[in-house]
Amino acid sequence: MSAPIDPSALESALRPFGESTMLPAAAYLDERVLAWERRHLFAGSWVPVGRTVALAQGGNQRAVTVGDVGVLLTFDGAAPRAFANVCRHRGHELLPTGETADRPAVLCPYHGWSYGLDGRMRTAPRMGETFDGTAYGLVELPAVDWHGWLFVNATGTARPFAAHIGALAAHVSPYRPESLVSKARHEYEVAANWKIVAENYHECYHCPLIHPELCAVSPPNSGSNWREPGTWVGGSMDLRDHAQTMSLDGRSHGLALDGVDPRLVRYLGLFPKMLISLHPDYVMTHLLEPLSPGRTRITCEWLFRDEVTDPSYAVEFWDLTNRQDWQACESVQRGVSSPHFVPGPLAPNENAVYDWVTLIARAYRDPAAELS
Repeated sequence: MSAPIDPSALESALRPFGESTMLPAAAYLDERVLAWERRHLFAGSWVPVGRTVALAQGGNQRAVTVGDVGVLLTFDGAAPRAFANVCRHRGHELLPTGETADRPAVLCPYHGWSYGLDGRMRTAPRMGETFDGTAYGLVELPAVDWHGWLFVNATGTARPFAAHIGALAAHVSPYRPESLVSKARHEYEVAANWKIVAENYHECYHCPLIHPELCAVSPPNSGSNWREPGTWVGGSMDLRDHAQTMSLDGRSHGLALDGVDPRLVRYLGLFPKMLISLHPDYVMTHLLEPLSPGRTRITCEWLFRDEVTDPSYAVEFWDLTNRQDWQACESVQRGVSSPHFVPGPLAPNENAVYDWVTLIARAYRDPAAELS
């Protein structure tokens, strides 16, 4: 099912790099497009729902929403599992989204049907002696713990996780995020479409004008972008000779990560909602959650070696940089809302933006071909 957007309006975005434009205004403004994205790009793909350790806190069950689909996560000491948050009797939610429970069974509060943490039916009160509950276990959904992040495919229709990640694994693995600990977490609400935030992340053409602190520690025209297998976009930037990491003074007040390039910062966008920034001494992520066509919740988290006690040198730098970006993204959102907006061209160094935009445009035309 293609997106509710004029196919001819996507043609200019799909032209070869150097001839193409950005997406049409409807991609950033139309409620119907966002509803389609929630089902086909978020629920229909592999989406990180958070750090596995944090999700398991507070109980052995947690309800989340992935795209527009309710998901129940269970934790029983083995690998986390994901199920449709739907009772097999009359469809009642098993647990309200955002809530946790800690009990030996999943209990539907409507009629008392219960399930094991493995999804198998345990009891179905007053259904009669001839009722066979073995055929009414919870609908299990694909879930993978990848480097400490829990990914779920809420429709169960996405391609295998390894194909989704592709060559991204080789870039992330040396940083061993599963061994790192979350030391800070900020949540922002930005008055811009989620795709505008991602597009901004994938280019530094804007850096000299709005990021003086970033440019002081990393040349804005440095590095390169990669086009490799997997449903992701990304590249790298260099550190200046005096800088040890991305911080306001260029110094690292943490601990270096073993086995990684000490002069390189990698910026990776895993479709559709995860931005992974890999530094010599910490890992930072942004998770994008669209709230409306013109509003996005962004959760930014910083991971360090456990021995690090003060992450503020990295948090202060990126909180400042984030807010500079959010201001720019909100201005872009206002601009694309103008009746005078016409999708503009890309600069020669915006090839990562091109890769991201064409990924979206191809998925709009045929999500099954692009994502499964």
